[in-house]
Amino acid sequence: MQTLDFEKPLSELYNKIDELKRLSEEGNVDLSNEIEKIEERAEKLKKEVFSNLTPRQVLQIARHPNRPDSLGLAGLIFDEFLEIHGDRTFRDDPSIVGGPAKLGGFRVMFIGHQKGHDTKEKIYRNFGMPHPEGYRKALRLMEMADRFQMPIVTFVDTPGAFPGKEAEERGQAEAIARNLREMAGLKVPVITVVIGEGGSGGALGIAVSNKIYMMEYAVYSVISPEGCASILFRDSNKADYAAEKLKITAKDIVGLGVADAVLPEPLGGAHNNWPETATTIRTRIEKDLKAYKKKAPNTIMEERYAKFRAFGQFEERKEKA
Repeated sequence: MQTLDFEKPLSELYNKIDELKRLSEEGNVDLSNEIEKIEERAEKLKKEVFSNLTPRQVLQIARHPNRPDSLGLAGLIFDEFLEIHGDRTFRDDPSIVGGPAKLGGFRVMFIGHQKGHDTKEKIYRNFGMPHPEGYRKALRLMEMADRFQMPIVTFVDTPGAFPGKEAEERGQAEAIARNLREMAGLKVPVITVVIGEGGSGGALGIAVSNKIYMMEYAVYSVISPEGCASILFRDSNKADYAAEKLKITAKDIVGLGVADAVLPEPLGGAHNNWPETATTIRTRIEKDLKAYKKKAPNTIMEERYAKFRAFGQFEERKEKA
């Protein structure tokens, strides 16, 4: 598993533990006391490290190559899931996945970004950056869900919509804008979990939701810190400063009122324990589905509209005479 820069002191301790265990087995020597002491030291250090992360370090965890992805979590969370392909206009975009699923006693429509893990899959999934046909596929599934009164669950994990020439030629901006408009009028509840990286309109295109949750080490921003540093400061080395000022962490996003709550991750990040992460997400979704079952369709739609209208703060100033 890939070790992040700030995890190196921890990695050294765990390597030492593994070495002592090997020596204990090969040499038939009891080193249990020494191993136990180092394990306690490692656990204490791990808690210290992960309780004082910078926004840039949180971003590194959100982008971890072994972080749980949409399809992986779908397999752990849903009792049944059938993936549907294509936008009925151009082609199937593998960077967005989705289809009907079953969660306990609920039928839902699941939609999520899919980045991929190894190089081959990342290229196939376009690194989780959807083309217009990806958003049109998502809209097709949302309209189906609305027609059959199925709640919608979306997982966000994208650096942003694909900015390439071919995407612009096929109407990238229109596709995202149309999703925003149509999602505002859905009469079924929409529940979104930002599981990794939530980048700009590419994330918002499937996240106009009644409830928005942030995984503890997920991020959500209007632009990547690297992009912000390049545009505003003309210096990519200022990405750390940009990450801090953009307020991208889960705690910041909830504090700003954009997301509703932070979902805790296993110590060290979700990539260390996929099943525990899936259980946390499933519990939250089930609780919301039960609550929305009692609400009328128009109430659900109006609640979502009011939520987004309430974003931001305005200050009126009188002009000086």
